[in-house]
Amino acid sequence: MAMLTLFLMVIVFMTVGVPIAVSLGLSSMIFLLIHSDASLASVAQTLFNAFAGHYTLLAIPFFVLASSFMATGGVAKRIIRFAIAIVGSLRGGLAMASVVACMMFAALSGSSPATVVAIGGIVIAGMVKNGYSKDFAAGVICNAGTLGILIPPSIVMVVYAAATDVSVGRMFLGGVIPGLLAGLMLMVAIYIYARIKNIPAQPFVGWKEAFDAAKDAAWGLLLIVIILGGIYGGIFTPTEAAAVAAVYAFFISNFIYRDMGPLSDKEPEEKRAKAYWRKALHVFSHEDTRKTLYEAGKLTIMLMFIIANALILKHVLTEEQIPQMITASMLDAGLGPITFLIVVNIILLIGGQFMEPSGLL
Repeated sequence: MAMLTLFLMVIVFMTVGVPIAVSLGLSSMIFLLIHSDASLASVAQTLFNAFAGHYTLLAIPFFVLASSFMATGGVAKRIIRFAIAIVGSLRGGLAMASVVACMMFAALSGSSPATVVAIGGIVIAGMVKNGYSKDFAAGVICNAGTLGILIPPSIVMVVYAAATDVSVGRMFLGGVIPGLLAGLMLMVAIYIYARIKNIPAQPFVGWKEAFDAAKDAAWGLLLIVIILGGIYGGIFTPTEAAAVAAVYAFFISNFIYRDMGPLSDKEPEEKRAKAYWRKALHVFSHEDTRKTLYEAGKLTIMLMFIIANALILKHVLTEEQIPQMITASMLDAGLGPITFLIVVNIILLIGGQFMEPSGLL
């Protein structure tokens, strides 16, 4: 009965509009004060031990920062151009290209929200202009954006690995095939929809454009090779890979593509006339860099705050031995492996309607 009260408090807080992180933490602390013998001091000790032992969580701010630089620095639009050159000539090709672009950007950023914003902000208007309904265009991007959870590197995988003490590298490896299959199935559904709605195919852009698009996107796509090749080649850990990704994304956005910072074409002529090295040194204090760091910092704080409050809930559940009770109930019910996975997925589906993935894990 006490645990039912805890879950009801969480649901009530979220229903009235209290942020998810606050709902988890506040409900847990109220429960500790009223129903549990444990003190609030045990919460502080739990948080200290949790964050002290999970250095993989350091990967989160770096992956968030990398995705912010790539979204701001023009990597997304070059990936979209490359994806259109590959599959744009198929029926429903523009929507398929959006899926391919989301898959590629997800493999760079590790963030579903960043993927949706970076790709959706560019392609949705183009899809509507080419005969797709606005609802369908938004639905494609929202579904394809979720591939950021599956396709490595993934911020959610890092959170899960830290919460369950499993290898981040093995988590990344396990997400490759499911992510590719999910993207392929979404593209098949788009093709069927395009044939039913008689949406015409786009003309083939030509091999020269395809080659130019690939060459233009190569600097961004090289990051996939650097991250995954470095991890599985034993060159660096996932946390170090995240730091490398952030530095690399900053470099190509400011010095290669020059879509942000003092070297960008949007600067006034008199500013562009200054010495190159003087402008290059100014890149660290430029408004674009400060804004990108600020946005990445906000998202990182939000994720860490959710994780911290989820750890408080985890502490309460552990103190009350709820995981053991759930395990015993499932064993007593005689659930097989497949049935067990179905039940877990149903629980995640329901919980995912109300909670961020990081908090749900």
